[in-house]
Amino acid sequence: MKASDLFVRALEAEGVEYLFAIPGEENLDLLESLRGSKKIKLVITRHEQAAGFMAATYGRFTGKAGVCLSTLGPGATNLVTAAAYAQLGAMPMVMITGQKPIKSSKQGQFQIIDVVDMMRPLTKFTKQVVSGDTIPARIREAFRLSQEERPGATHLELPEDIAREHSTMPVLEPSLTRRPIAEDKAICRAVEAIQNARKPLILVGAGGNRKLTSKMLRQFMDKLGIPVVTTQMGKGVVDETGPHFLGNTALSDGDFVHRAISAADLIINIGHDVVEKPPFFMRPGGPEVVHINFNSAQVDPVYFPQIEVVGDIANSLWQLKERLDPQEHWSFADFHRVRDALQKHINEGARDDRFPMLPQRLVHEVRKVMPDDGVIALDNGMYKIWFARNYPATHPNTVLLDNALASMGAGLPSAMAAKMVHPNRRVLSVCGDGGFMMNSQELETAVRMGLDLVVLILRDDGYGMIKWKQSQMDFHDFGLDFHNPDFVAYAKAYGAEGHRVESSDQLVPLVESCFEAGGVHVIDLPVDYSQNDRILNQEIRELSSKV
Repeated sequence: MKASDLFVRALEAEGVEYLFAIPGEENLDLLESLRGSKKIKLVITRHEQAAGFMAATYGRFTGKAGVCLSTLGPGATNLVTAAAYAQLGAMPMVMITGQKPIKSSKQGQFQIIDVVDMMRPLTKFTKQVVSGDTIPARIREAFRLSQEERPGATHLELPEDIAREHSTMPVLEPSLTRRPIAEDKAICRAVEAIQNARKPLILVGAGGNRKLTSKMLRQFMDKLGIPVVTTQMGKGVVDETGPHFLGNTALSDGDFVHRAISAADLIINIGHDVVEKPPFFMRPGGPEVVHINFNSAQVDPVYFPQIEVVGDIANSLWQLKERLDPQEHWSFADFHRVRDALQKHINEGARDDRFPMLPQRLVHEVRKVMPDDGVIALDNGMYKIWFARNYPATHPNTVLLDNALASMGAGLPSAMAAKMVHPNRRVLSVCGDGGFMMNSQELETAVRMGLDLVVLILRDDGYGMIKWKQSQMDFHDFGLDFHNPDFVAYAKAYGAEGHRVESSDQLVPLVESCFEAGGVHVIDLPVDYSQNDRILNQEIRELSSKV
């Protein structure tokens, strides 16, 4: 068959449902082959970066590689940020880019760059397809590597003359694979350390938000009662409204949860990922650390665990649970004081009526309108810290938060992919005005696809996160302000509904009405970040130091 047809058949064999794309002329053979597919839906976006963000988020939810497509040259370079987003965030994604003919050239070097070499430091695997006969093996390898632990981005380049070849090679079906499990000696050593500890503490990172970790971790905690802290990308692995949850390490240090970490004599570190800011720093003579992850620890001056349990996390937790019982000498009173003090501080700002709205009140109000299985997709900005710290998640991947690449512009596309994967759940995109405008053109895509989506724009007319850092470093307020369009009119121009909040009490009924009405809704909400420096850099440190 034609090589482009074989390519599509191989994608179908991998279970591909969507292909997020902006095709170019070098993709036209593949596009024609996709036209005949009854299994793959082509989703045309308005920017390649958005196509990549959507593919990565699809992979994050499903564990199956999301797929995106671009042409050569500028189309491929526009995928670079999405490649890094998936790679650092451990989201399985396969990128396909076109290329000029490689057996003959009629246009010299027009639009030609070495895309494979460009993608090499950003992916787990990148190859140019040089023969139609190699297509099945290349696609199988791209998907295999993308999906296995640690997941990430892979890339294939399909030149247009190769797409037109013919091949008799069969499609390769995915093989049955199981993740390796931890060795018994490692389990025994971890059991001994946990039993002997006086103040053990669980810390859950990004790796815990994958596979079946959540179910087994909750059983582990219910049996043993050991308190737990999460990183930003570990949110939702445990029920954050439950009695064992102490808080999230949204801040780098100085928060209430860091008092709990410093009080522990053993940290059970589950799913630690070095791409996140370190939730704690190891030091000689400090707490012992048990590293439980799919992969061995990447040693760093601040991270050198004494015990490593390497293998499928859920299986490791099951093995530990079966061999452990609560110990009479365990002492959690210090941890519970931290939990109560943190919750008191969160509650204090939850009902503040000032307007523009304070982020503490904003998070509280959003929690009211989102069901436990509802998804909030955060872009990157100052509000991310407040949501990580103050928003209690109860299910995995209900707070889509990127603390790896931390790229602006991902909030809206990731929310769109979330709605496609979970059409019956409420999905709320939370964006700053800066991040929203980086991919705001995808409103047209959302409207065209008929998605039911609410987009909440937190408007402070500037780059608020960097302003906070600027203030923290005692620099003058300079160079970070901008003007915004009329977001209500802007939304309507795309065929969406636009709304503007004029008092803090309006937010909950407005968001509720938007979800009830269906369709795409954009809400302009003015926010006040003027207290960030005082609260996050001074008040929290002072209060937590007294616990």
